[in-house]
Amino acid sequence: MELKDFFLQHPKAALAFSGGVDSAYLLWAGRHYGAEIVPYYGKTSFQPRFEYEDAQRLCRELGVGLRTVPVDILAIPLVAANGPRRCYYCKRALFSAIQAQAREDGLSLLLDGTNASDDGADRPGMRALKELEVRSPLRECGLVKEEIRSASREAGLFTWDKPAYACLATRIPTGRGLVSQELALVERAEDFLAGLGLRDFRVRLFAEGARLQVREEQTELVLQRRREILEVLGRGFAAVLLDLEPRRP
Repeated sequence: MELKDFFLQHPKAALAFSGGVDSAYLLWAGRHYGAEIVPYYGKTSFQPRFEYEDAQRLCRELGVGLRTVPVDILAIPLVAANGPRRCYYCKRALFSAIQAQAREDGLSLLLDGTNASDDGADRPGMRALKELEVRSPLRECGLVKEEIRSASREAGLFTWDKPAYACLATRIPTGRGLVSQELALVERAEDFLAGLGLRDFRVRLFAEGARLQVREEQTELVLQRRREILEVLGRGFAAVLLDLEPRRP
């Protein structure tokens, strides 16, 4: 099945919209094929500000209204505990909230941007999507990440080369309870480093310090700006470490 066929069969649906490569292309494709796709952004303390801004920008460029669904994700004990199944409990709560709002708005079908490159065995949150009967058109139509990037570029979407982004909770070691202050600290650190020109990197909490994971080609930039990085990040972290194992895409 191709996307065109999917949207012919399902001409009206809600979309869990993150502002990333996959959901951005899915929103564009739905509109391109004449479907009424309504994007919903689940807003939690796990998403950094720039993701929300990207989602708003993409919707403006496509002429679509974005609906925001706030979710107090840290109020859910099994999420805040940050155990090995955190992603499952988080996805279950987030998509349940979006689904409830969509149904209130008269939309019975909920879509998400999971693609055919995503390995369900490595993503416990996908179990929650299955339980909630969320459909993943990109995955069902066999579209992999590189195909989606290429098609997004042809469509003129600014998201076409956006690096993959995992939520802020993944920066905290499993088993260490999640608190809003530490999530905000990591977000500020990553905002600062992005301002220096870094792309596709992570700031991970390590004891009371920060461990920077960067692409090999950007290691030199980090070393050149070392003093500045130490000065700024040192205000929030007891130590700032550079992982010598480069981050891979």
